[in-house]
Amino acid sequence: MSDALQPYDPATYPPVGVTVDLVLMTVLKGQLGVLFQRRGQEPFAGQLALPGSFVGPQEDLDMAARRVLTDKVGMTEGWLEQLYSFGDPDRDPRMRIVSIAYFALLPADRLQAAVEGREDLLLLASAAAHENPLAFDHGIILALARERLQGKLSHSPVALALLPDLFTLRDLQTVHEAILATTLNKPAFRRRMLDSGWIEGTGEREPVGPYRPAELYRRTDHRRP
Repeated sequence: MSDALQPYDPATYPPVGVTVDLVLMTVLKGQLGVLFQRRGQEPFAGQLALPGSFVGPQEDLDMAARRVLTDKVGMTEGWLEQLYSFGDPDRDPRMRIVSIAYFALLPADRLQAAVEGREDLLLLASAAAHENPLAFDHGIILALARERLQGKLSHSPVALALLPDLFTLRDLQTVHEAILATTLNKPAFRRRMLDSGWIEGTGEREPVGPYRPAELYRRTDHRRP
C-alpha cells in the first residue's frame, strides 16, 4: 500500500466550514444580558443570533474571535474564553459548518456603546432567547455559556470583569445574583468573598448616596480578568 498522499476527493470529503460565535454577556438592570445580532440574510433572516463569522483562511480560531469582538464591540483587548465546539451536521442548512463558541463578560457600558447607531445589534436579557428563538443552534450555545459562567463563579473571580476598579461588596453581590438568577445570603456571601483572596479592602468609602457609605474593595492582583 502506497504511503503517498491521496488527492483530495470532494465526493469523499465534502467541504466543511468553520465559524466562531461569541456569547458576549453583561449584567443589565439586575439581569444577565447578552449581545444579539438580528440576521439580515438567509438562513434565518430577521431572527436573533449570536455575533459570529466564518474563520478566514489565514486566521486561527482566536484571531477570528478577536476580529468579531473588534468588529461588533470595538474592543481589541479583553477576556475571551473558548466554550465548546458545535458540530451537529444539520445545525446550518447551507452546508456542514462547525462552530467554535467563545464567551466573555464585558462591562454594560461597552456593550451599550456597541449597539448605538446599529439597527442590527441588540443588548437584551438572556431570557429573550426564550421569547425569540435564536437562529441555528445559538439557543443551545447560550444555555451552555450561561451554565459555564455560573459554574465559574464558585472557583474564579470572573464576576469582577463587570465591576469598576473600586467596588463595594454590595456591588459584587448584585453581579453574582444577576448571573445566578437567585438571591444570596448576604453574610455568607460576604464571608466567602473575603476569604477567597480575590479582593482586598482599600480603607476608602464610597461617595454618599442612597445607602450608608460602604468600604470600597479592589482585586488583589489589581488586574482585570
